[in-house]
Amino acid sequence: MADNLHLTATPRTEFGKGAARRTRRAGQIPAVLYGHGTEPQHLALPSHETFLVVKDHSNAVVTLDIEGTEQLALVKDVQRDPVRRDIEHVDLVVVRQGERVTVEVPVHITGESYPGTIHQVELQTLTVSVPATRIPEVVSVSIEGLQDGAIVRAGDIPHPEDASIEDDDDAIVVVISVPRVSAEDLGETEETEAAEA
Repeated sequence: MADNLHLTATPRTEFGKGAARRTRRAGQIPAVLYGHGTEPQHLALPSHETFLVVKDHSNAVVTLDIEGTEQLALVKDVQRDPVRRDIEHVDLVVVRQGERVTVEVPVHITGESYPGTIHQVELQTLTVSVPATRIPEVVSVSIEGLQDGAIVRAGDIPHPEDASIEDDDDAIVVVISVPRVSAEDLGETEETEAAEA
């Protein structure tokens, strides 16, 4: 979990595509901050610093400095240019100290399954309910020593500190198997060996 991510945000008074393009040309990213019944605030964030925050931290919680007033916010959505991958817009949600949020957290596999087996990740992310200021970067799933046929379900995974996994306990996260060689693959191997002989 990343701590003390700060961004200076400037209120925006112009809206629309033209205004958004001008904001980006000025080295800033259009953003909107909403939540807790507050009026949405249209902001401009510094491009480089914002890029570093969202590149390295999924579900980043940042402290925004809006004209001297600090506001805690969760990065909810990042819209990128489909070709250049530049950030075009950021959605931020107001969070309060100690408040719980529900977010998608990437699954991270640790350990090695039994020799000769492979693992297939069925769920790339897990839905986690956690205090907003303690969102884990990943949910670690150990496959150490697991043998062919082993299945790791959401209910088997130790919860990150102060968090609960919201996915159904029976949801399959990882499957361990021995790679199967099809008859077709064997035929191709025999043909290749015959051609090389």
